[in-house]
Amino acid sequence: SIKVQTFDRLVQLRFTQHSSHELFIPKPINFTVDVRGGWDSPFSGKACPAVVGWRARKHAGLIDLSRIKHYHILDYWEPVFARQSGGIILDPDDFYILATNEDIEIPENYAAEMVPYDTAFGEFRVHYAGFFDPGFGIGDGNRARGVLEVRTHEVPFLISENQIVGSLVFSALLETPDKIYGQTAIRSNYQGQGLCLAKQFAPF
Repeated sequence: SIKVQTFDRLVQLRFTQHSSHELFIPKPINFTVDVRGGWDSPFSGKACPAVVGWRARKHAGLIDLSRIKHYHILDYWEPVFARQSGGIILDPDDFYILATNEDIEIPENYAAEMVPYDTAFGEFRVHYAGFFDPGFGIGDGNRARGVLEVRTHEVPFLISENQIVGSLVFSALLETPDKIYGQTAIRSNYQGQGLCLAKQFAPF
């Protein structure tokens, strides 16, 4: 359950202009899901398998979007652990937060968006949150991964190691923005992110 107030920012508006200039646009880059637990996994260690995702609890309290780093993760999310047999299984209609295996860097004169790799996936959806601003993952010395909001419907879905689930599609900007994502002055919330949740949740 979500509480919103006047002036809360909920969406982003993007404009596309067809240019007569020849713009270089990189080819789409495929990405996979980390199903083993990466360098930033909470709980990781010899006594416990790595956490590879979070599953939203079906019954949790109200979230006020204006409260930043306020809510305790385990009150709202259940950890998804790596399986010894490999891969992870998504239950129908549950909502998951997962992370890409790959590091992501977006040049300052480009933006990127996640798109499904194959429509044959059917009811598997991996791109609820998928827009990357120019400068994401660059400039602070920290690795950054893409965070995926995932839901499957009707039947369980197995994500295997190295299974391609989507692609990054790039757009060339007409000019480099005045404000670049990740700059210290604008306090970008998700720069250098790993497997992380929305900014309303306190660090684990």
